[in-house]
Parts: sequence; structure tokens; C-alpha cells
Amino acid sequence: MTARERILDAAADVMRERGIAGATTKEIAKAAGYSEALLYKHFRDKEQLMLAVLKERMPAFTARAVAGEATVEANLVGVVHGGLAFYRRAFPMMASMAAQPQLMAASREALRQYGAGPQEPVRALTRYLDAERDLGRVAAGADTAAAAALLMGGCFQQGFLHYFAAPPDAPDLPESAAAALVRPLLPVLLP
Repeated sequence: MTARERILDAAADVMRERGIAGATTKEIAKAAGYSEALLYKHFRDKEQLMLAVLKERMPAFTARAVAGEATVEANLVGVVHGGLAFYRRAFPMMASMAAQPQLMAASREALRQYGAGPQEPVRALTRYLDAERDLGRVAAGADTAAAAALLMGGCFQQGFLHYFAAPPDAPDLPESAAAALVRPLLPVLLP
């Protein structure tokens, strides 16, 4: 395992335990068994490290849908299933940041500089639905941005409820939970 991978694993553990606001780079480096200087050789700042954790140590979901492959329904169920797991696992990391207005403002600006933030999954899903619409697999009049927002909002809410209700070692929600969120939108999305 490379130093970068060990740092990412340690960061994911520390951020889940203490939240992003409570996790320091010094603590992360120590948990990985390295110096803070080595951490900064791999990551420019804490925000870049956080983004790497979110991208590389959390369930991927918006990349699962490829226009023209499988069915639109199957792709959406895959995205939503991954989203449910992602938001459940991300909530304990992100809640501390959202609860502190100054930290939230600083994080918002830092994430903007990286072209990242909580709006990105909605944008990615909208792009996917737009591409499917271009292929004729999504209805011409479908409001793809609203559908994407509804699905990602459902993932966030259901992911939080699962985080709240279940112990940390509980399994992720089943694929049937994702299908239940997708199903009501299919009549307005599919031609």
C-alpha cells in the first residue's frame, strides 16, 4: 500500500469519527503513521484531501450511468443505490462542517476552487439524463434538472435516515430501496 493510500484510509477513518471540522491534518498523518509534511507532499490542503476521500474512499454513484448503455431505469437505480450508500457514509463527515457557519463559508469557497461541492452529483445526473434525451431514451419534454434534483435529494434524505436509524455497521440499503425512489419518476422521464 502506498503512502497516499494509507493517508486516504486514515483520513476516511478520522473524518468519519470526528467529522471534517474536527479532523486535523496532524491527526490524520499520525493515524496513517506518517508526518504531516508527507501528507502535504500528496495533498495541497485539507480540502483536496477531503475531496480525494469522497472520490476514492466513498461509494461512487454518478459515474455508474452511461448514456445508451443498459436501460435508463437500470442506470438510475444504480446511481440512486450508490447515492444512498454515499450519503449515509458522508453524513457524519460533513455534518460538523455544515454546523459551523464560518467553516461552511470557507469550505464552500475552497470547494468552488476545485469545481466541487454538493451540487455536482445533481449536475452529473442532469448531464446523463440530457444525454439519454438526446438518444431518444428520455422524453423530449422531461425536466431533467428537476428529476436529478429529486433523485439526489431523495438519496440524501434516505441516506441520512438510514444513518440515523441504523448502527454504523449495518448494511447499506438494498437495491430495492433505490428502485422505489426511481419508479415514481419513470412515467415522466421515459418516452
